Order: sequence, then C-alpha cells, then structure tokens
Amino acid sequence: MSQTPASPVRPAGALRYVVFACVAAAIAIAGYFTFGRSQQVPAATFTLLSGQKLSTSDLKGKVYLVNFWATDCETCIKEMPQMVDTFNRYKGQGLEFVAVAMQYDAPMYVVNYAQTRKLPFKVAMDDGSAAKQFGNVQMTPTTFVVDKNGTILKRYVGEPQFAELDQLLQKALGSA
Repeated sequence: MSQTPASPVRPAGALRYVVFACVAAAIAIAGYFTFGRSQQVPAATFTLLSGQKLSTSDLKGKVYLVNFWATDCETCIKEMPQMVDTFNRYKGQGLEFVAVAMQYDAPMYVVNYAQTRKLPFKVAMDDGSAAKQFGNVQMTPTTFVVDKNGTILKRYVGEPQFAELDQLLQKALGSA
C-alpha cells in the first residue's frame, strides 16, 4: 500500500490573523491622523459682497463659523433662520460668522437673498478657492466651527444639531 506523504500544515489561520491585524492597525493610524488630531483652519480669503477681503488670519483670536451654502440648497435655506438666531445670540460674546456662497451660485441671487433676509453677518462669494482650501467642500450646507486659536472644533455637513452647536459655542466663547 502506498501512502501519500502528509501535506505540510500551513498556518493559514495565523497568517490571516497577522494580515487582519496589520490592516486594522493601518486603518486606525490613518483614522487618527485624519480625525484624531485637531485640525487648523486653512489660510483662506473670502470676498465679501461689499468687495472687501476677509481672511482667516483676520479672524485669529475670535470664535467664528464658516458656513458654505447656496441659494438653491433647500437645507441651507431651511437652516438659515436658525443660523441668524445663533449669530444674534452669541455676537455680543464675540462670535463672528461668514456665510460663503458657493462658486456656482449666481451673485445676484446671493445679494438678493442677503438683502431681503437682512442677514446680520458677513456674506461672501466664493471663486472656488475657499471651498477647496476647506477640504474641497462640495456639499451644502457645510459649516465649520473655529476657536480663538484657529482650530477647527467641528465640521457639520448638513444642518447642525443646534443644541450641540450652542454647547460648543458656549464653551469656545468661555460662557459655559
């Protein structure tokens, strides 16, 4: 009777475990560097409806919101009265706000919206550069909360949870 030699035992289970562990570690490290450390606000310049230029360096030392929006964005239009209310409640404590209309938005629509709604904060038209500098913003609304040191505390894509936003602003402004 002829015997076939026993095939060597491969530690396939151990190899899969090592590969899985390496992939999990790589994902964890990438996640930490993407989300785990504080991110500084980029150097960006906004062109206000008045033609005046405002840069993120001009806002250093202040707590501020940068809200990318568009006049044809239903969620943007829905959230705008709450954004106005938020600004009005915190402007006395030093909050600044820049509403940045997206590059594709018609300037006459933006001007009309800002004037008819009497927006109390700075409104800017983007030429595409600010959206790109803030991480290639394409979805509206996208809102960034920035502290006095220029650190982005939170990025909201879509309508913010306003109770959470209030707590974040209170803490950043030192009124919590």
